[in-house]
Amino acid sequence: MHVLSLTANTPGFYRRETAALADLGIERTTLEVPGNPDEGRSVADYLRFVPRAVREAAGDYDLIHANYGLTAPMALAQSDLPVVLSLWGSDLLGEFGWLSQACARRADEVVVMSEEMDAELDAQSHVVPHGVNAEQFQPAPKPAARERVGWSHEARHVLFPYAPDRDVKDFPRAGRVVESVRERVGDPVALHPLGGVDHELIPAYMNAADALLLTSRREGLPNSVKEAMCCNLPVVATDVGDVRECLRGVSPSAICRTDAQLVDELADVLADPCQSNGREAISDLRVERVAERLAAVYEQAVGRDSGVTDRDGATDRTRPTVSALN
Repeated sequence: MHVLSLTANTPGFYRRETAALADLGIERTTLEVPGNPDEGRSVADYLRFVPRAVREAAGDYDLIHANYGLTAPMALAQSDLPVVLSLWGSDLLGEFGWLSQACARRADEVVVMSEEMDAELDAQSHVVPHGVNAEQFQPAPKPAARERVGWSHEARHVLFPYAPDRDVKDFPRAGRVVESVRERVGDPVALHPLGGVDHELIPAYMNAADALLLTSRREGLPNSVKEAMCCNLPVVATDVGDVRECLRGVSPSAICRTDAQLVDELADVLADPCQSNGREAISDLRVERVAERLAAVYEQAVGRDSGVTDRDGATDRTRPTVSALN
C-alpha cells in the first residue's frame, strides 16, 4: 500500500510509526505544511499547502492520511482517494476543534489518541494512540544517565517533558508545585523542562530523572507518559486525556486534580526515589503493535472506498471542497 501523508510536523513518534508501517509493507510519502513548526504556521502557510497537496494526491497512492486536524481540509479537497484523518489532541480539544469536527464527518476513517477524544468527537473513530519505541526507551542505570546529561548526583531531579513556553502544558504550575515540594524534601530538587532537546537524548533524561511531572490543562494521550513508562520512570500528572487509564496499575505514579495533590504525590515519590513498573503495562502501546492497528484502519478505509457504501450510506465518492467545510 502507498499512502500520501499530510502533516503539520514530523515528531519522533511520527517517524517511528512510518518506519514500523514500512516493515508491514506500507509506504508513506510525507508532505509537510510549509513554514516553521517551532514558530507556528500562519493561515497563509496552510493555504499555500492546498494546491500542492491536491497535485500530489493525483499520483499513485491508495489513500491519503491527514495527520493533525488542520491538514484535513487539504486531504478532503481532492475527490479520488479515501481519507484517513488522525487527530492528535489539541486539534480537537483546542480552538480549531470545530474544524476537526467538520472534517471528521467527511473522512472515511478517523483515528483519535484517547477515549476522551472519542467521546468528544461527533463521528465514529478508532482509538489508536501513537506508539512508543520500547527499544529506544528502556531502563538504564541512573548514575551513568546523570553523567551523560550533566546533572548532580546529590539532587532530586524532576522532568517537565515540554518547552516551558507552551501555554497549555502549564509550566508555571509545575514550577509552583516543585517549589512547594522543595520545602518538604531534604535534598535539593531541580526542575528540568525538555524544550529543544534532541529526541534521541530523551531516554537519557528519562533515566536520569526521579519523576516526570505533567501539569497540562488538556492532552490526548501524551507520548512523554508512555516513554517514561518504558523507562520505569514514575509519573505524577494532572487528570487529562487517557493518562489515568494508561497509568492504571503503575506504581509509583499518581493522577492528581489539585495543586495540593500534585505536591503530596511528587513529594512522596522524591522522598524515596525508585523505579516504577510502567514497562510491564506498555505492551499494547509499542510502536509495532500500534502500526498493525493503523494498518488495519488503512485497509478499512480502502475497502470502504471501493465497497458499496460510505460512512453516510452513499456510494458517491466525491468530497466537499475546502469552502464547503466552513
